[in-house]
Amino acid sequence: MIDSGTRLSISRQCALLSVSRSTYYHRPSPQRTDDLAVMKLIDEIHLELPFYGSRRIPDELGRHGYTVNRKRVQRLMRQIGIVASYPKPRTTQRDVAHKIYPYQLRNLEITRPNQVWCADITYIPMARGFVYLVAIMDWYSRKVLSWRLSNTMDTGFCVAALRDALDHYGEPGIFNTDQGSQFTSEAFTEVLSDAGICISMDSRGRWMDNVFIERLWRSLKYEEVYLHAYADVRTAEGRIDWWMDFYNERRRHRSLNRRTPTQAYADQESRMVA
Repeated sequence: MIDSGTRLSISRQCALLSVSRSTYYHRPSPQRTDDLAVMKLIDEIHLELPFYGSRRIPDELGRHGYTVNRKRVQRLMRQIGIVASYPKPRTTQRDVAHKIYPYQLRNLEITRPNQVWCADITYIPMARGFVYLVAIMDWYSRKVLSWRLSNTMDTGFCVAALRDALDHYGEPGIFNTDQGSQFTSEAFTEVLSDAGICISMDSRGRWMDNVFIERLWRSLKYEEVYLHAYADVRTAEGRIDWWMDFYNERRRHRSLNRRTPTQAYADQESRMVA
């Protein structure tokens, strides 16, 4: 999307796209081939057994023929950006610059589109590397409102996805995320606050607080990502774009009375007309 051959400077193009210059100039170091295979398998194990941490995952890797010690598993889990779902003691101090907001969805009945949105980041393996995917979802309809890929965990691609969703679908009443640094950053929360949106954040280690988007990741990976070894980011983007359109426009959910996410989201418009 950023073109070095235009009259606009790289800095200006990055600003317009809400992408940091560091993300544009970043060139990831080559990843060990065996690390990539292990990372993909760790991601699969996490989808199946989200409560498994770095103590148990090496045993599962061993079942698949990989002998990997806990220290290496911890390093790769950090790189993928996943943690086990069980509660853990707080052994590190939070960044005082990042405010943590209370969880606002407890006992809340969600009855309409745009009442609650949520967001999350996941890891996408490719043939020779990996990228990160962020998605913004409407909680009521399960519709994916926007998404972005990035080769780093920079906050910029999350902010870009958020702005895109707000531009196309208006503002939700509540926006829920986990406590990841991208979502607690001032750059992200300021966009929400300026729009008058109530910010909600999951409890630490509580992946079930954002269960619908976790189910989205599971479906995406088993139905699309794990079936293809993307050669490059452009290929990954094209295939994921196809799947997201399929998910929104053609996949019917029993919990939505056999409607697609787009049909369920249309409740918003029908109610406004009524």
